[in-house]
Amino acid sequence: MNQFPEFEVIPAVDVQDGEVVQLVGGERGTGKRYGDPVAAAERWIDAGAETLHLVDLDGAFEGERVNADAIESVVESVPNEVGLQLGGGIRTAEGARDLLDLGLDRVILGTAAVETPEIVAAIDETHPGSVVVSLDAKGGEVVVSGWTEGTGLDPAEAAARYEELGAGAVLFTDVDVEGQLDGVDREAVVRVADAVDVPVIASGGVATTDDVVALKEAGAAAVVVGTALYEGQFTLREAQAAADAV
Repeated sequence: MNQFPEFEVIPAVDVQDGEVVQLVGGERGTGKRYGDPVAAAERWIDAGAETLHLVDLDGAFEGERVNADAIESVVESVPNEVGLQLGGGIRTAEGARDLLDLGLDRVILGTAAVETPEIVAAIDETHPGSVVVSLDAKGGEVVVSGWTEGTGLDPAEAAARYEELGAGAVLFTDVDVEGQLDGVDREAVVRVADAVDVPVIASGGVATTDDVVALKEAGAAAVVVGTALYEGQFTLREAQAAADAV
């Protein structure tokens, strides 16, 4: 099943200390705050979002879900027809299943998938196609634990490996350009997209609608946008229209 039959622009709702935050280059403490997560979610849904990308940033760093209450408030407030994917601090198959049963469509696994690859197959067994493996790259290498530890893994090779284990999609984040509004690394996305048949969701560095178009042309099935939308560089509808035009 193709989870993204048509290219989608997905707003990010990254939560730290109960508030929406956008980090720069994945560095803790660099974030600019944008208020209440439920209000942000409602804003993007009103703007036409078909999917929301939720991240428990504290969970990504701490290795456990820290903003569970704030995230669950978002899940409860979102209409059923809006897709929801969540990452950050999900470390066990049981925890992932609980979230999927709560109403999430997809769980995003980063550190857990790298440290325990079999977790992907275990979740896929009970919730087919629901696992998105997050491959965050810094200097061409997959990093984990909130972007603080290198793994030695090549993103494209890792993507192919997780597809075999049952990943329904791959989230590829270019941490080197994350949150900086400096543009995207198109070739890095091309390499990952060429390595798999499952959808690749691109993230990191989007500054203009041209960047959105470039990621679509690079083979991404969707793109997650955070800072550019919150800072008003363009609207969600403008980004989706630009992608739809190519």
